[in-house]
Amino acid sequence: MKIVTWNVNSIRARLDNVVAWLKEVQPDVVLLQEIKCEESAFPKGPIEDLGYNIAIAGQKTYNGVAILAKAPIEDVICGLPTFTEDDNSRYIEGVVGKVRVASVYVPNGMAVGSDKYQYKLLFLDRLRHHLDSILLYEEAAVIGGDYNIAPEKLDVAEPELWEGKILCSLAERQQFQSFLHLGYYDAVRLHHKGPGPFSWWDYRNGGWRRDNGFRIDHLLLSPLAVGCAQASGVDSAPRAKEKASDHAPVWCILEM
Repeated sequence: MKIVTWNVNSIRARLDNVVAWLKEVQPDVVLLQEIKCEESAFPKGPIEDLGYNIAIAGQKTYNGVAILAKAPIEDVICGLPTFTEDDNSRYIEGVVGKVRVASVYVPNGMAVGSDKYQYKLLFLDRLRHHLDSILLYEEAAVIGGDYNIAPEKLDVAEPELWEGKILCSLAERQQFQSFLHLGYYDAVRLHHKGPGPFSWWDYRNGGWRRDNGFRIDHLLLSPLAVGCAQASGVDSAPRAKEKASDHAPVWCILEM
């Protein structure tokens, strides 16, 4: 089973790229972030024509997450059960075959110390509580998404310029480590030990051209999922396309 997470930065703006990539790669499950539309405006037709079922937690203009799957998507949950007061669409969960999957879009945080940064830390704390409860299900789980955190210096092309700043601050990194302390595994780090691979390159300042990237999109595997993990990585090819999202798909393969 190939499971992918991808922040598409507007599904309607990137539809041609997404459809072409789905045709070529044929992943079993795709966890989308920043679809930037309500369910009624989501372009289901071209994706359903490729054999995908779709579950959506949409929002007009901002945020929005979705699950695409070749198999039926069951037990769908929209929104973090531990953060019901949050009215932003940043989390969706479902079961596909033998695997519980979730797509999460963590707030960016804007600047360390800002109100939006505090919201980000609160969201991460509430997410940790929910991920802890998922482990009680005793089933394989993959929690994918744009976490907006570069966990280590290896995950930043120019780490010395970003130390202590947004995406790389100590509090954010500690929150990410707290997921690992629960028992989750960082899928990409199971198979890649050196710098990168990066998953996001800023549109500004020639980020893609200079490979000035960050690894902020992650697939977290539960203990039962990690035992099935065969491979993982980042598919950077879509980032080179015209009108590309600034994020690339991050994937893992589970032998279920």
